[in-house]
Amino acid sequence: MSKLDYVQLSKTISHALRHAPWLYELELDEEGWTPVAALLIGLRNHRPSWRDMTEADLRAMMARPGKQRFELREGHIRALYGHSSNIPIEKVPMVPPARLYHGTAPRTATIIIREGLKPMNRQYVHLSADKGTAYEVGRRKAPKPVILVIDAAGAHAAGNDFYHGNEMIWLADQIPPAFIHQTEPSEP
Repeated sequence: MSKLDYVQLSKTISHALRHAPWLYELELDEEGWTPVAALLIGLRNHRPSWRDMTEADLRAMMARPGKQRFELREGHIRALYGHSSNIPIEKVPMVPPARLYHGTAPRTATIIIREGLKPMNRQYVHLSADKGTAYEVGRRKAPKPVILVIDAAGAHAAGNDFYHGNEMIWLADQIPPAFIHQTEPSEP
């Protein structure tokens, strides 16, 4: 397919697999997988200019530099994280790194430190593997975000489950306040 806008394609697939699969006539299994063929039909119906899209186009989009958002396996595709739909996506618990990070707005940081991290409108809490990623995520919420340090090893030892999203993102059901600490405000 020529002149394919990979950014728009990625956003549309994110919408389809994370937020509104029913709009694309997709059914996700308990782990979030759907057949690639079904996704391609849904995308073609959504945007007629994509009528010639193939699995190769999906692979080319996924091969581009940046965040790895999707996974392809045996003719199926799924979003790795970010789900907000009511379809529960089950993840396999894993041992997290000792520390993880969460970037947020200063006004929200105060609430998080007091009440803990909760998934809000998503199925899981999103955590960053490093301060730089947390800073970039936090900048979506405030020009000078606060970076919270998560004692992931302590939270895991206390019985909180963690799930691997991709090389930069970890997920958790929640993080109690005892395992959240604020860093000094600064850029990474």
